[in-house]
Amino acid sequence: MDKVKFAIPAGSLSKATFEIFQRSGYKVSGQERTYRPTINDPKIELKILRPQEIPFFVSEGLQDLGITGQDWIRETHADVEVLQNLEYGKIRLVVAVPKSMSEIGAMSDIMEDVWSRGKNFRVSTEYLNIASEYIKSNPSYKKRFGDSDPMIVTPWWKKGDNPRAKIFLSFGATEAKPPENSDCIIDVTETGSTLEANNLKILETVMQSSAVLIANKKALEDTEKKEKIYDILSLLKGVVDGSKRIHIFVNVRKANLQELLTSLPALKNPTISPLADEEWCSVNTVIEKDCLIELLPKIRKLAQGLVVYEPRQVLALDEISNREEKPCKSKPK
Repeated sequence: MDKVKFAIPAGSLSKATFEIFQRSGYKVSGQERTYRPTINDPKIELKILRPQEIPFFVSEGLQDLGITGQDWIRETHADVEVLQNLEYGKIRLVVAVPKSMSEIGAMSDIMEDVWSRGKNFRVSTEYLNIASEYIKSNPSYKKRFGDSDPMIVTPWWKKGDNPRAKIFLSFGATEAKPPENSDCIIDVTETGSTLEANNLKILETVMQSSAVLIANKKALEDTEKKEKIYDILSLLKGVVDGSKRIHIFVNVRKANLQELLTSLPALKNPTISPLADEEWCSVNTVIEKDCLIELLPKIRKLAQGLVVYEPRQVLALDEISNREEKPCKSKPK
């Protein structure tokens, strides 16, 4: 079998990506010195790329597997299979304007203000396609210009038939663009602190995003590659699920066992084992972490000797097997 070509992200997603690899049992080395780190699986070939590029390369089959942000999948319109939300690298893509525009409460407000003064509405962003789609969906824009496309402006080309709304490609430092170079920005934020430091305020949230595991659809049609891809998925998903669940062991009198099981709906298919004392048994199961506080009073009344572990991974092997049998989803609209 050819190696599974796995693209992992540089930049802000890098640290958390290597952490989830480590927790899943993979050992990656050399990432500080090379864009081709080694991994303790001879059937995987890693390559570090920018997250903006990964959806395109996976869609084109240049990489079989990748980790990127949901924002870049939407921006590139990449036709890929999203296998798992990895639930890190959480950000918001927002519309922001200078705080001095105290009367502005929505993007429609600033559009109408700019157009009423006979000027063109200007947006600075890295997300050209998302910005174009978002502006086109705005009621104020649709009322004035219908289905016309905002003009996208880069140093190399322009496209779009409506110069009254211009979207300028930003190469970074997007927060510095208003008000001289743009009327608003569409940019990512985690906490809002960078926008705050640059005297900007958030008007609207365009989308929320986190890191996801994606695959090339043709790679999933290759039997051997599919097996390896789903092995990788099982281990990474196990880390995600493990972070949200706890493993509990509790001793209970056999006389109270049935009441415990019926009183605690979270205990699904527990393992029940006899103890040295024939009147007692142990219950061993995995529950959602958020359930423990609610369940503790019931456990305390019916059982004793509660032990709680935080699992490193919870491998939902049956779920992965069922997923393997299903055909790839069509490209989302």
